[in-house]
Amino acid sequence: QVQLVESGGGTVQPGGSLRLSCAVSGDIDSIYAWAWYRETAGERRELIASVTSGGVTYFLESAKGRFTMSRDDADGTLYLQMNNLKPEDTAVYYCKGQATRAEYSGQGTQVTVSS
Repeated sequence: QVQLVESGGGTVQPGGSLRLSCAVSGDIDSIYAWAWYRETAGERRELIASVTSGGVTYFLESAKGRFTMSRDDADGTLYLQMNNLKPEDTAVYYCKGQATRAEYSGQGTQVTVSS
């Protein structure tokens, strides 16, 4: 089992920044890929970025140049640095860990971009 807990969401004005964190615990050695995704109020799920031991495997085109995904090798915490936020970035953001036979996500953190 792997436990993921997202934090760092909030309400910001357009052009603002937020840094999301995803604390991980449990059998993290079973995870071969990590990702951030989001769900809008209309329940549309969108993958933002994914990474394996080999590096970044996907990055949402509209997030390139604004968002950065990273991972702390010391404790495994995932981060999503989001700059120049836009109203269309409003969503619940989740981190995900992909194992061979299971997929783990946290409870999500709400990001609202509004003036």
